[in-house]
Amino acid sequence: MVTIQEAVKRRDIVRFMEFPLQLYRNNPYYVPDMLASQVDDMIRDKNPAFAYSDARCFLALREGQIVGRIAGIHNRRANEKFGRNYLTITHIDFIDDDEVVDALFDAVEAWGREKGCTHSHGPLGFSDMDREGMLVEGFDRLSLFITYYNYPYYVRQMERRGYEKEVDWIECRLTLPDAPVERLTRIAETVQRRKRLRVIDLGSLDKPIKALAREMFDLWNETYKALFGVVPMTEAQTDKYVSEFLPMLDRRTTSFVYNEQNEMVAFGICCPSLERAQQKNRGRMFPFGWIPLLRALKGKNDTVDMLLIAVRPDLQGSGVNSVIMDTMLKKVLAAGFRYAETGPMLELNTKVQSQWKFFETEQHKRRRCWVKTL
Repeated sequence: MVTIQEAVKRRDIVRFMEFPLQLYRNNPYYVPDMLASQVDDMIRDKNPAFAYSDARCFLALREGQIVGRIAGIHNRRANEKFGRNYLTITHIDFIDDDEVVDALFDAVEAWGREKGCTHSHGPLGFSDMDREGMLVEGFDRLSLFITYYNYPYYVRQMERRGYEKEVDWIECRLTLPDAPVERLTRIAETVQRRKRLRVIDLGSLDKPIKALAREMFDLWNETYKALFGVVPMTEAQTDKYVSEFLPMLDRRTTSFVYNEQNEMVAFGICCPSLERAQQKNRGRMFPFGWIPLLRALKGKNDTVDMLLIAVRPDLQGSGVNSVIMDTMLKKVLAAGFRYAETGPMLELNTKVQSQWKFFETEQHKRRRCWVKTL
């Protein structure tokens, strides 16, 4: 018999977030997120998104053992922007058992109906900076530390529950060339000269790194606000993500472009692959989890994860992205990297996908946002 328990107290939310470590034990492709950050995301006074959201976490138990989890988010700000009343589902994990799956989804969907929601969709998060999308292709490829991993049977269970595709993201692995691409460099130099732009390295501006990161997220807000599911972050949310991204900012894997008015108009952020480090520390920084992370960030590593890239909307289509790509390529090659993981890209976002035309590209993963009428 399956029972549902709501995780309210911190110790229960910790159990909720730890369940994937049990479910994917010995799975070579699963990569955990940082446990402390995940727990804080569901604590009202730790996550600024609760200023405009409600959330509930549900655990499925059988004979006292956790066999599944799911969370629901009612994001009033997102619903207002898109003119609807949707329930967002997130943190979806379960054993392959119809009774378990039905108990979990019945619980979260019932809460959604209490909120007057017409549809349930996900997996999504409080913001576009959170993990989103259920894996539907690429189960035999290493997950990224910024994405979910799940077993193939999840797809069948979602379809059985009446969920359909809302949108897909694709992910690619790039094999970097042995040397900078001359054509890309020529394009970048021409654009930089015509638009009177300059490339700034981390630490080259007379301002704190935190202020630079704040500018970066302000530009991200402006760049992506029109895309699926994106709601511009509040000031408090921006501060939260600035603090989380600061440890990953490195001169070798970042680039910032400014105009004559000293305004940031584009940036690119990569990070040395942290996947193997996260598998070793199981998502815990302490007491010794920081050691494999530090080795991944500063030591030998042949892969970079491409986290964020943005070009101010009025400059999109003008070639400014080539300035970022050329600069970043030269930097990562000099640092010894040979591969790059793009992370999730909306399947219809051809602007982003066109940036990889200079590289050998393998589209190796696909993930999905599902939707169902309640």
